Amino acid sequence: MKIIALVLLILFIWLQYKIWLQDGGIPEVIQLQEEVEEVKIEVQKLRDRNLSLDAEVKDLKKGLDAIEERARSEMGMIKQGEIYYQVIEPEKN
Repeated sequence: MKIIALVLLILFIWLQYKIWLQDGGIPEVIQLQEEVEEVKIEVQKLRDRNLSLDAEVKDLKKGLDAIEERARSEMGMIKQGEIYYQVIEPEKN
């Protein structure tokens, strides 16, 4: 009876060692779960960015308003007949 208990104790200790300390054990599983969460967050950010870019492309293809807005903001263009005013605030000393 003592031999069976000793064998079971050794088997229990061996299994605990495998679970906690060897490859594929609990620490590795926890690390992999954290990596999966990080990748999910990155994927969601990229999906949001892709949706934003897709909406911008559709807007540029369909309407002239987006093109006009880009020309005004990025290139400083104005429509014919408009007057351009630039306000320069004085420096504060």
